[in-house]
Amino acid sequence: GDWVPVKSKAPKEFTSSIYYYVDTVILAKAARLFGYQADAAKYSALAEKIKQAINSKYLQRETGLYGSGLQTELSGALQWGLVPEELVAKVAKNLAERVVADGSHIDVGLLGSKSILNALSENGYADLAYRVASQETFPSWGWWIVNGATTFYENWTLDAGQDVSLNHIMFGEISAWYYKALAGIHPDETQPGFKNVVLRPNFVAGLDQFTGHHAGPYGTIVSSWKKSTKAIEYQVQIPANSSATLYLSGAAIRVDSKRLAENKQIRILAHQGDDYRLSLPSGKYSFLIRK
Repeated sequence: GDWVPVKSKAPKEFTSSIYYYVDTVILAKAARLFGYQADAAKYSALAEKIKQAINSKYLQRETGLYGSGLQTELSGALQWGLVPEELVAKVAKNLAERVVADGSHIDVGLLGSKSILNALSENGYADLAYRVASQETFPSWGWWIVNGATTFYENWTLDAGQDVSLNHIMFGEISAWYYKALAGIHPDETQPGFKNVVLRPNFVAGLDQFTGHHAGPYGTIVSSWKKSTKAIEYQVQIPANSSATLYLSGAAIRVDSKRLAENKQIRILAHQGDDYRLSLPSGKYSFLIRK
């Protein structure tokens, strides 16, 4: 279950059912990739059946809560794609409110630590996710650091009587979250191995700059940003023989000192209001984003 929780523990039946669903989805995708279409159909149908069973038992559609509305329950459902599309915003709002009610601190165990930051940042609450990630009072990752930790611990408390390994990766999802949420670097399932890179950087409140590098199969991917008084400078590097899909939002966006439409290399795939989805070939780019 949600091993070594802070104070609230999600039911094992709920968390185990979520991972039964996740594993079945993975199996269906793998079967499809290897050409076993009958198996893909079988496990896709099973995954949908599991999803419906979880939502039937735990989802309260009127309120947008799962179970008792714990951080692990809400974030797990969001992170792993169990929430019906029309209820995602409501469930995410409930999660954000629950986190704020918990003092903008974690109240999760092992499984919740995998989903809490991702569920917030991927559903419109990246600023709150960063606030949680950067806490230095108990319970938090930062609480370990201010007390001398240089590795991940097995327990949130420092004086626990058991489960006290001082080098334990199980709460380590925050490291991956830096890449996914702050640098915004994601693989593209349709073009795996970072043949196409998906970039969704979050320029979060409380952080002035961030740089992420990932050594992919085609070379080093760089996503780096720095805030100034009126704008954000965003630097991107995409390796040769690969490409990127970039999501940006801004009232005015320039690239390499030109308007987006003037750069013949970049294709505007979608544009609505201040939101852009761009296609970038390999190369280095310097964006200036004004909010």
